[in-house]
Amino acid sequence: MIQQVDYTKHKLSKDTLINLYKSMLKPRLIEEKMLILLRQGKISKWFSGIGQEAISVGVTAALLKEEYILPMHRNLGVFTTREIPLHRLFSQWQGKANGFTKGRDRSFHFGTQEYNIVGMISHLGPQLGIADGIALANKIKKNNQVCAVFTGEGGTSEGDFHEALNVASVWDLPVLFCVENNGYGLSTPSSEQYNCEHIADRGLGYGMESHIIDGNNIVEVYTKVSEIAESVRENPRPILLEFKTFRMRGHEEASGTKYVPQELLDFWAAKDPLENFQAYLRAENILSEQEEVAFKEDIIHEINEHLQLAYDEPDITVDLKTELNDVFKPFNNVTITPSSETNKIRLIDAISDGLKQSMEKYDDLIIMGQDVAEYGGVFKITDGFVDQFGKDRVRNTPICESAIVSAAYGLSVNGMKAVMEMQFADFVSSGFNPIVNLLAKSHYRWSQPADVVVRMPCGAGVGAGPFHSQTNEAWFTKTPGLKVVYPAFPADAKGLLIAAINDPNPVLFFEHKALYRSIYQEVPVDYFTLPIGKASIIKEGNDITIISYGAGVHWALDTLEKNANVSADLIDLRTLQPLDVESIYTSVRKTGKAIILQEDSLFGGIASEISALITENCFTVLDAPVKRVGSIETPIPFQKELEKQYLAKNQFEKALQNLLNF
Repeated sequence: MIQQVDYTKHKLSKDTLINLYKSMLKPRLIEEKMLILLRQGKISKWFSGIGQEAISVGVTAALLKEEYILPMHRNLGVFTTREIPLHRLFSQWQGKANGFTKGRDRSFHFGTQEYNIVGMISHLGPQLGIADGIALANKIKKNNQVCAVFTGEGGTSEGDFHEALNVASVWDLPVLFCVENNGYGLSTPSSEQYNCEHIADRGLGYGMESHIIDGNNIVEVYTKVSEIAESVRENPRPILLEFKTFRMRGHEEASGTKYVPQELLDFWAAKDPLENFQAYLRAENILSEQEEVAFKEDIIHEINEHLQLAYDEPDITVDLKTELNDVFKPFNNVTITPSSETNKIRLIDAISDGLKQSMEKYDDLIIMGQDVAEYGGVFKITDGFVDQFGKDRVRNTPICESAIVSAAYGLSVNGMKAVMEMQFADFVSSGFNPIVNLLAKSHYRWSQPADVVVRMPCGAGVGAGPFHSQTNEAWFTKTPGLKVVYPAFPADAKGLLIAAINDPNPVLFFEHKALYRSIYQEVPVDYFTLPIGKASIIKEGNDITIISYGAGVHWALDTLEKNANVSADLIDLRTLQPLDVESIYTSVRKTGKAIILQEDSLFGGIASEISALITENCFTVLDAPVKRVGSIETPIPFQKELEKQYLAKNQFEKALQNLLNF
């Protein structure tokens, strides 16, 4: 049974109507085939979009092919309407090399620059922030392009939804936020997801135009979205679109639909977007029975032919070198040697210089963060940048770390560079998900580099307490796909920051607040780089190897100054990921003893990993156990004497002497 849907309010040509019909028919027939293959065990999982094809097809058909679109689980129609060859989709779903993720991710978790599609991650929310970044790049480029991003009604419960819509509204970004309201988030009904009549009503709270669209009416979807998209191209702004529809099958096939009342399934089955539209075309003599049969036969033939291509493709050959090499985008990090002219400046000034010279080098580099524009950032590192580079490129953000990390990634997707400042490194926890699940995995998953630097003002010693003093580098050194840089001196900070910005891979750049204005050094005036992944040997000796980074380097120097009789190699790691293990091993093989000093609390820190590496690779030359020194196992206290007790600085000298005397 079908339910009458009004398709009469349009001025579309016969060819357009037929194309829309065929565009819906194709994903429906593919899905029916995939459900058979799922039961046969030939694909591992399936998220069905049956009953929702009009939204994917209508939105995609309304956009230009060069405009980015960010689909979700049930948007097969996006991929087919963008005319991706079916054998590549089938290869993707079977984990073959000719897919888009080299077997590393499944189903719709992929993107492709060739077709201007950015695939989702399972955490849903960051997708919306990525669209903000893509749209920001479009706006800066003045290319009059719109970007469309999908989510479900369940996804609108995530904080990322609020953050992304708020940013888009504040910045007037040309984004179409497409919410497929299909009744259930897995088994949780909409009534338990939000307490307003329509999701579109939320647009008022963001000062954002919103529309409710019948998601089962392909004519309404296509005509309204086409009209809205054209308007947004001329007048950039975000639009919230709520598509009313229903999910006819389980969240994924294993879930089933037993939790859905049968009368509700029957009601929406009668509103099937494909069957209703087909009936309309037949009634209007736009589609004949012969044409309908021919279209189905052609598509089924295409499906079977391309399935065979995917079946015939060999299984992926497991190669360890390939897997490891694809974690990061290959980058020829050519060291740029500075001239001899120097100025004696503070670490904070060196960072500011490195940022400024990078902004001068790259017209497509954007700086984002809280208070970084006219105010110059809480540490004044970007003071005066707005005057030189303008507010398009030096952007204050709302307080929404997650959306801004995702937006930085979106800028990278759209061919730009981004530096995002965490006001304090502690606040990165609010942006943790997109850093470790989006930036870190991007190149490995679908060969898309995340050209993003996240600046991390960190560290204790300034009486800032538990929420403004952490040195939390160990959160990220564990995550493959992230580079972690942590300089201790002004020249290193400038050269490594410039190198980090040059690098197309994501870099966490730690800057110790207590060193900002206390450490001076002669720093080259002009633009230069230092190699990421190369430690610095600050002192050379024969008795012991001291390994540290950040403020710990200065604590070690102070200790050696008080103990002039100690002959030590002092290694400033500078980069924690990738780690310069060869410099460590060479030194330990010479001295036979090693002590590692970190400001972070001891358990689970980078010192533990370095200790293990030394033990595994230099055990036969060791004259004593490897010693780790870190701060105590508490949060960082505010009061001066409590903070002093907390820090590893005061434990180091005794630990050093004990190891020397072992």
